[in-house]
Amino acid sequence: MYDYLIRNARLLDGTGAPETRGDLAVAGGKIVALGMLGDTEATRVIDAAGRYLIPGFIDIHRHGDAALFRPGYGWAELAQGLTTVINGNCGLSLAPVEGAYQEAILRYLAPIVGELPEGEVFPTMEDYFRQVKTVPLPLNVGMLAGMGTLRANAAGFQDRSLSADQLRKLHALLEKTLADGVLGVSLGLGYAPECFYTTEELLRALTPLQDSGVVISVHMRQEGDGVVEALQEMLAVAAALRTPVEISHLKGIGRRNWRRAVPEMLTMIRQARESGLDVSCDVYPYPAGSTQLIHVLPPEFQAGGQKALTEALRTPEKRRAIRRRMEMGSDFENISLLVGFEQILATSLTCPENRCFEGQSIAEIAAARGQDPYDALFDLLAAERCAPSMIDFIAAEEDIAEILQSPFTSLISDATYPGGRLHPRVYGSVARLLETYVGKREILTLPEAVRKVTRQPADRYGLTGKGRLAVGADADLCLFHLENVHERATWQEPEQLAEGMDWVFVNGVPAIDEGRFTGKASGRAVIG
Repeated sequence: MYDYLIRNARLLDGTGAPETRGDLAVAGGKIVALGMLGDTEATRVIDAAGRYLIPGFIDIHRHGDAALFRPGYGWAELAQGLTTVINGNCGLSLAPVEGAYQEAILRYLAPIVGELPEGEVFPTMEDYFRQVKTVPLPLNVGMLAGMGTLRANAAGFQDRSLSADQLRKLHALLEKTLADGVLGVSLGLGYAPECFYTTEELLRALTPLQDSGVVISVHMRQEGDGVVEALQEMLAVAAALRTPVEISHLKGIGRRNWRRAVPEMLTMIRQARESGLDVSCDVYPYPAGSTQLIHVLPPEFQAGGQKALTEALRTPEKRRAIRRRMEMGSDFENISLLVGFEQILATSLTCPENRCFEGQSIAEIAAARGQDPYDALFDLLAAERCAPSMIDFIAAEEDIAEILQSPFTSLISDATYPGGRLHPRVYGSVARLLETYVGKREILTLPEAVRKVTRQPADRYGLTGKGRLAVGADADLCLFHLENVHERATWQEPEQLAEGMDWVFVNGVPAIDEGRFTGKASGRAVIG
């Protein structure tokens, strides 16, 4: 007897193939039968009544490293049909963290992954996974090794080349973390300390990955005026290391780069693939991003970490130097120059005198304070010890649509989990894909959209039991009517659960049963 039998479903198997009609049976957490199953017995029979039955959605780019330990984690993910996520992206993983730079690393990570309880730290990825296995997981969770975290462990946040001893320590940390079961590694070349690498130094840091088959997910060196050159760098890295590369959240920042950089980069990736390089990309379906507010500053001023930067922002001479670079510089991802202070919203503000500015733009804060925007920004960062996050409106909808239509693109969220106002993508990325890009705008067919968030990301990271409707695969499943799927999160009220998932199974156990959360936590740590 089966545990569950789902009858009369419109089946989308995750490959992008057209729908078929049929039944699906679940037993022991696996898909055990597919087709027209006749008079088969099951503990529970579900009449799909023409609803779509698909593999559970997979988000390969989230930053929930710390969030999964918090009460209520998983509701935002399950409500949009996510059954598997991968954290540790952009070079910024919560483990391993140890040694002299431990406090500085955790402070640097907090605006993206949030904070751990006082005194909690994970010296190795093995320690992290051990703790993950002690908490009820509502969905499946994998990790990448953040190369920025590894470098910071070895050498802090200094703007200088690694010594031979530091490079050996970095390699040892990388090899240990790979052995601990991460699914790949991530780079954050737009963040300290990895922004201080030259290309040659980066290749030396990544030497253990040569010919390894380990996926390198990369937040490129910049996504503004130099984004094409940044992609050229990563294609050179892919060729030199002969290992897969995933370009994270592809975009061109700033109006002068819209509809120029993205078509060129998609052509570059296509040509690289045709030449034999294993390169693909992903995109989130929003024109705004979210990261540390200090990301608007020139990278060289981030040397030494947030403590040193806070002191610099309290020094008139350093403030003048930072301002001069921000007013003129195009050799870094100069967001304030590319999009304007009106498009940069401050979030995760903790000082009592600043909480009234939560979610306001730097331009609005400056006007309220009677300040110049640069002074308002610098004062805010200094008062908050460089810990705020931001939501920045940076990308073109037309670029997003073109990236989504490329066959080598996966759909991600890039969800971050700091305190304060969250980006709506935490709650709505997959629902937005289905409701807007499939339903309203018809940018993608439903089978192709499903592929981009099931089979394609699963194959990218070798998740052979995920992202597919096939006998023997894990029973991670979603059942829904397309017309009932709605993104409820907005810029004004981002913490609104998506609607429309009637059933969500995680490893054969219903997490959502006819639209209601069951509270069952059947997720697992996905170990490589």
